[in-house]
Amino acid sequence: MARQEASSAFTIEGDTVRITAQLRGGGPPGFLDSLSRAIRPMSSALVKVDISQLTELDSLGGSLLAELVVRGHIAGKDLNFIGASPAVERGLARYFYPAPEVRLPEERRDRIAGVGAGAYRLWDALGDLLLLASESIYWSAVALWRSDGHRKGAVTAQALLIGVGALPVVLTISFLIGIVITLQSADLVKQWGANIFVADGLVVGMFREMGPLMTAILLAGRSGAAIAAEIATMVVSEEMDALQVMGLSPMRYVVVPKVWGITLTAPFVSIFACLTGVFGGFLVCVTNLDLTPTVFFREAVSALDWYDFLTGNVKTLVFAWLIVIISSYFGLNVKGGAEGVGRATTASVVATIFAVIVADAGLGLLFYL
Repeated sequence: MARQEASSAFTIEGDTVRITAQLRGGGPPGFLDSLSRAIRPMSSALVKVDISQLTELDSLGGSLLAELVVRGHIAGKDLNFIGASPAVERGLARYFYPAPEVRLPEERRDRIAGVGAGAYRLWDALGDLLLLASESIYWSAVALWRSDGHRKGAVTAQALLIGVGALPVVLTISFLIGIVITLQSADLVKQWGANIFVADGLVVGMFREMGPLMTAILLAGRSGAAIAAEIATMVVSEEMDALQVMGLSPMRYVVVPKVWGITLTAPFVSIFACLTGVFGGFLVCVTNLDLTPTVFFREAVSALDWYDFLTGNVKTLVFAWLIVIISSYFGLNVKGGAEGVGRATTASVVATIFAVIVADAGLGLLFYL
């Protein structure tokens, strides 16, 4: 026996819901809520919705039916519309737009297969990255004896663009970091009367860790993004293919000048960053910790060892090579047009910063344990 709803807008017969009200203008007040509540407790997972009594379907009616499908999907019900007249069919084709994940059946992937596919892609990407690194190192070494294969002055241009161009922002951030580190240390050492040791911690921390690390992170965000975007644009615009047609190696023509440019400039940028950070800390020590400039510099020089200077520069060089190689990898493997260039640039910055931090942890364990 059919169950007639109080609203007289629909009836329920077994697993079939028959809509008797017209849905022009969105139907009667509260129609969608009452129909959703009525469908939820139905025993069958497949619910038939008879719309044979509808004479037309406008945009609000189509939106109502689309929302009904979404609510039914959330309740675990699949709704199937039956009995639609030609006029209602045209309305459905024009106005019925449920969410794609509701309109299309959800694909359930095998989790183990998904993990295996992801691991395979990661292994394949690491192999390509290793191949790119080996080619970059080889052709960079060849460039010491053979200057052909790239434009004249390309190394100088890349050095100015990558290193010198990043110098203002690196020095500004390093200066502020030196101030912050000193202020944080001052609160701790004041209570013990060990103000003099702030100079030791500042100079060692800047030359060992903060100077190289902050230089690498800022270079990754500024110069690394520019490298990835430039190479990705060349790939999308088929300039890389044109270089190969002309008998030029894209690796030697594009990547090698960037490797040498960042190799020649990154250590100097890091040293200037360390000195600027120490200067920022020096201002705090003189104004806030009652240290004279002579005492500060004497303590700083005695605390800094040649090993600290050497390890900081080794870190800087490793970080610099990681920045160029990873950024070049994402640029060379771009897919799509302008949108793909943006995705490759973003992914290169994230991957480069992650690689720099991991390398910093590994080199720290190697040098200081």
